[in-house]
Amino acid sequence: MSERDRDKQLFAFLGQYVTENKKQKFEEVLKQRTRHLTIVLEDVFQPQNASAVVRSCDCFGIQDLHVIENQYKYNLNPRVVMGAAKWVNIKKYNSSDFNTPECYRYLRQHGYKIYATSPQESSLELDKFEVGEEKIALVFGTELTGLSDFALENADGQIKIPMYGFTESFNISVSASMSMYDLVHKLRKSSVNWSLTKEEKKEVLMGWYRKVIKGVDIIEQEFHSRGGLDKETAAQLELNMVE
Repeated sequence: MSERDRDKQLFAFLGQYVTENKKQKFEEVLKQRTRHLTIVLEDVFQPQNASAVVRSCDCFGIQDLHVIENQYKYNLNPRVVMGAAKWVNIKKYNSSDFNTPECYRYLRQHGYKIYATSPQESSLELDKFEVGEEKIALVFGTELTGLSDFALENADGQIKIPMYGFTESFNISVSASMSMYDLVHKLRKSSVNWSLTKEEKKEVLMGWYRKVIKGVDIIEQEFHSRGGLDKETAAQLELNMVE
């Protein structure tokens, strides 16, 4: 059996343990998910802010959040995140003392243009930023020190939210939420194909299945111990990929 066929069978096998109501909700939400825009946090360590950004990603349909841990660990506050971390893919970079270059390499390898958020006068105002066919990675830093010099200097551009008061910056979770709203709104009004691909939908859905099935590790072990499904069971499960 090919790896593709095995994955297809495992997907159908796990699907038996998910209610039809959940499946319907998952498919409705999948239609709204995007990887055309992704959010990056560099050394954002305050649990309330970190959690609020995850929650906003879920609410705005952004599937991936990239977390760079240089000096600080990224922690979540369960009362703020409200379970959103189940539905958003959080990819952490923490293999060395300074992980921003690794994150930037990954993003570029996956076709993203990187835009750093910075209040500098030369930064482009958010409302003037135009979305297009190129995928967008928007990078945020800590409230006290902002982004590292590397993050700023190696970005493809810099964006800011215009402010008209005495305070120099918004709270990081507010900045991220405002930026997501603006860019997601522009994407949805554009002709850009921002939806997940068929394969991406299946990958995300498999992850969601694993999050909601109790004892999923034991169930998967059972599947693999059988060596997959017999022909009769496979036919009964109607092995269809996610549309």
